[in-house]
Amino acid sequence: MSEHAIPPAAEHGGDGAAVARAAGIDPDRLLDLSASLNPFAPDVAALATKFAGSLVDYPDASIATNQFAAELRVDPRRLVLTNGGSEAIALVAAVLGDGLVVDPEFSLYRRHLRTGEDLAGGRWRSNPSSPVGTVASGGETATVWDEAFWPMTMGTWTRGDDTSWRIGSLTKLWACAGLRLGYVIAPDAAGADTVRSIQPRWSVNGLALALLPELLAIEDLPTTAERLAAHRAGFAADVAAHGHTVADGIAPWLLLEQTPGLRATLALHGIVVRDCSSFGLVDTHRIALPRPRDIDRVLTALAATCRD
Repeated sequence: MSEHAIPPAAEHGGDGAAVARAAGIDPDRLLDLSASLNPFAPDVAALATKFAGSLVDYPDASIATNQFAAELRVDPRRLVLTNGGSEAIALVAAVLGDGLVVDPEFSLYRRHLRTGEDLAGGRWRSNPSSPVGTVASGGETATVWDEAFWPMTMGTWTRGDDTSWRIGSLTKLWACAGLRLGYVIAPDAAGADTVRSIQPRWSVNGLALALLPELLAIEDLPTTAERLAAHRAGFAADVAAHGHTVADGIAPWLLLEQTPGLRATLALHGIVVRDCSSFGLVDTHRIALPRPRDIDRVLTALAATCRD
């Protein structure tokens, strides 16, 4: 693979397939660590096979909504399932209109909001912070909390800011980005009704709705969070031992500072990571936690980049 064949980093992770196409290599040989997905997630593709019949009829979100609301311990009238976290962001932004985004912060908020300090809308915050990877203190507030990485980091479904809007992405927890399954928890039932009034009909597909109760039944969030924390600590120590500066954080990725050109260099080894320049973090890269079987491959490539 030539370094010149590697496309520029997208504003969102998960672009391993694009890198593989541009470089003319088999996507199955590429290790995509540009999107932070749970490396201990169940095999959703295998589970999905028994729900193929759900693809025939128009989807009905009511059963899945009620079951997930029970897990969240919120009134189901306040919960709206969405086509991924990206639709959740777009819908809440459409309801609120404007907001304050303080960088470094997840880039999709600005895509859908009118932003600025002189606007009436309140602050949008990811928690844990993406890309920094730290968790907001108990006294910190926001109008909108994006808790996409909260469950697998903290071992609970939500921090519980009941008067704020909360949005999430289940496909990160279960490592199935193509399934598209997110949600909005509105501050009240009226807010959720407003979201539903502008959401396209049948927005969440039948397969995702059929899988949700099955995945909820097998999910053990405290155990998931404990496994990820231990995995992250070991991986961070190994990466630091290879000469890289790892920023403090507890989210399911590592933020590597002072790493100019790391994305291009690792791509030559068949590994794709997130270039954080779109966050305003120059010479910084984010590496998702790899599956245990891929650790040695990543460390070998990182060691080579240090030698280079």
